[in-house]
Amino acid sequence: MEKQVTAIILLLSIFVSAETLHGQDQAKWVRQRSKMVSTAIISAGVKNIRVVNSMRTTLRHEFVPIPFRDNSYLDMSLPIGGKQTISAPFVVAYMTEALDPQPEDKVLEIGTGSGYQAAVLSPLVKSVYTIEIVQELAEQAASDLARLKYENVYPRHGDGFKGWPEHAPFDKIIVTCSPESVPKPLVDQLKEGGLIVIPVGERYQQTLYLLRKENGEMKSEALRPTLFVPMTGAAEDTRQVKPDPANPAITNGNFEEQSGESKSRFVPGWYYQRQSRLVKSKSAPEGEHYLRIANNLPGKHAHLMQGFAIDGGVVPRISLTGRLKYYGLKPGRNSDERPAVVVAFYDSNRKPVGFAMLGPFQGTKDWHEESQEIEVPSIAREAIIRVGLFGGTGTMYIDDLRVTATD
Repeated sequence: MEKQVTAIILLLSIFVSAETLHGQDQAKWVRQRSKMVSTAIISAGVKNIRVVNSMRTTLRHEFVPIPFRDNSYLDMSLPIGGKQTISAPFVVAYMTEALDPQPEDKVLEIGTGSGYQAAVLSPLVKSVYTIEIVQELAEQAASDLARLKYENVYPRHGDGFKGWPEHAPFDKIIVTCSPESVPKPLVDQLKEGGLIVIPVGERYQQTLYLLRKENGEMKSEALRPTLFVPMTGAAEDTRQVKPDPANPAITNGNFEEQSGESKSRFVPGWYYQRQSRLVKSKSAPEGEHYLRIANNLPGKHAHLMQGFAIDGGVVPRISLTGRLKYYGLKPGRNSDERPAVVVAFYDSNRKPVGFAMLGPFQGTKDWHEESQEIEVPSIAREAIIRVGLFGGTGTMYIDDLRVTATD
């Protein structure tokens, strides 16, 4: 009898411990999600309260693979397999707000990925029809969405370029992968007066557009530069411009390019810009313009980014060079939040495989050149360069930023 009681007590203690750990995990996710919404969503300008609330209650960690789950509530894209990523939370919130979701909307999503975007849309609209071309992702997303009881989300495996004519017309269409031009089937399947939010452009130079169907014609508004994985299938077959991974380079590293529909708000060629702007000055080290990035609140985002193709099997080293000037640069809330220029490398599945940097920078220094020779991981197939304060404070100016292959 005594042994039975002891066993029961032991089992109860294990159960209570498991429940306690589960509760602690849930509390941790709630804190991290609340922080994400505050620092990466609201402070970045998303105002629609319904969208904000959906971002606050949608469990992003449930859609992130276990190896990357600790980063679930950082404002960054993460690999999910199949050469795809789950978009950064700000991008999801921004696109959702641009779509202007209404309770009676029937929405088509192209590019289910992990299912997270569909999950965010679910409480905001009547129904979400979502298509994923990668079968393993389509199956996993369908399983996760069902497990989490998203009963108004209807996933399927297929080529999103063709849309879903059986359920057309749609009030809204959201595309989470980038074609070179807007697929005609999607236009045909959109209701009169309906909206499409879609990133369009070359592999590493894209613009997020809001399209409205008026009298059968599409009226477009450029929202901001962006970077999404390419739309594959029929869309990839028609792509005219493809990057050259044997000759890595960045676009508009001297910040002289001013043309384009979004010139008044954003620096052409760069995306996810926070607290950054162009400065025109005769004292620019190169040309007439340079970039200014400033932040006075520790931990707040202040940066911009750009992707480029690189084949580490062909390009073993690159040179990263730039001209910088800075005033009063300090770390943010911890030693990880420091101003720098960072190049991060990714393999063919968009898994991180290494990084290098110029910096970190601190204090005050007049214009000078910074340069770094960087070893490229042999399995690298693309890279993202990030320029910013990354939670640090102060003001940084940068010009003539270059990435070149070296022997």
